[in-house]
Amino acid sequence: CAALAQTVEREFGRLDGLLHCAADLGALAPLELYEAPTWLRVLQVNLTAAWLVTRACLPLLKQSPDASIVFTTADVGREGRAYRGAYGVSCFGLEGLMQILAAELSSEEKIRANSLNPGAVRTGMRARAYPGENPRTLPAPEDIMPAYLYLLGPDSRGVNGQALNADDFLK
Repeated sequence: CAALAQTVEREFGRLDGLLHCAADLGALAPLELYEAPTWLRVLQVNLTAAWLVTRACLPLLKQSPDASIVFTTADVGREGRAYRGAYGVSCFGLEGLMQILAAELSSEEKIRANSLNPGAVRTGMRARAYPGENPRTLPAPEDIMPAYLYLLGPDSRGVNGQALNADDFLK
């Protein structure tokens, strides 16, 4: 993460936006049967990596006149659902990480942090989570980009600490 931040600083001098959208679904299983290595991997990819990258990039974000951090989460991070295991827990963790970061950065006023639930989108991870679902009924990833672009761009100045849904931007 430090090497990433150093490269961004060397090439660009600052960072205006940071979008966290990497995720590992893990296993769909009851918690009592969840395997520890899967649990640890999912939390590392979905939550710990987001914290590490954000921590490393905060000095660069502070150099921007208008910076935004967006955490991609899911509805299972706002309301628990059976069998979502480490994925659901990591999404709850991302919501908490976003809220704490937004509160800590609120005095900065030039850095905001929000989360976005993209909803049901035609991705490989969605197909693994819902194998019986017809993917042609779902929006493509590029269809929800306006929500991310809004949160990363200047139009969202003043929006901080919010748990938002992509559907709200597409109506």
